[in-house]
Amino acid sequence: MVRCAFFLFLTLFSATLAAVDPSGVIRVIDGDTFDVGGERVRLHGIDAVEVGQTCRSAQGVRWDCGTYVQDEVRARYQGQRATCKTRDVDRYGRIVAKCFVAGRDVGAELVADGLALAYVKYSRDYVTLEKSASVQNRGLWSSTYERPAVARQQAARGRDAPDPNCAIKGNISKNGRIYHMPGDRFYARTGINENRGERWFCSASEAQRAGWRRAGQ
Repeated sequence: MVRCAFFLFLTLFSATLAAVDPSGVIRVIDGDTFDVGGERVRLHGIDAVEVGQTCRSAQGVRWDCGTYVQDEVRARYQGQRATCKTRDVDRYGRIVAKCFVAGRDVGAELVADGLALAYVKYSRDYVTLEKSASVQNRGLWSSTYERPAVARQQAARGRDAPDPNCAIKGNISKNGRIYHMPGDRFYARTGINENRGERWFCSASEAQRAGWRRAGQ
């Protein structure tokens, strides 16, 4: 066990040393992940809401803030040229780096404008910027929402059916109430959050009677 752990450490350490400092044209994947010059880069020190994650406005209306952030980040940075400084390589093989556009720290800009949070598990570089954005209700701070790490944990817990005989996923998204059957394209990645009104169904007819429609229809 100790030998395996040491080998894993050496592998990750070697990968980090071998990682280049990416530079080139940006293609935005989501609020905190870019392709830079063809390299997949996770922005260091920030965490953005996930695509599909929702927020609640001051008026109590739920809205698709995950897609909003993705679109906003894409509008700002898609096609821009970035230079990045590698900090690490994560467990998914992505380069973790600070990236700069025209000398400006992209992570700092996103946190300052309320489009991302300081990811204090890995860095405290942007904590002050986050506090300032929060006080000024900038970006998503005008709404309430779960921190992305919490949302990911809940989504992971909601992917496996508590009852194998009732494994149909009744998901709620911007497209309405959609149910996913086992084997459907997005079944595995879809999580069920019962606090949002999502639910499990035992049959397609049960889902349809409750007002859900089949994914892809």
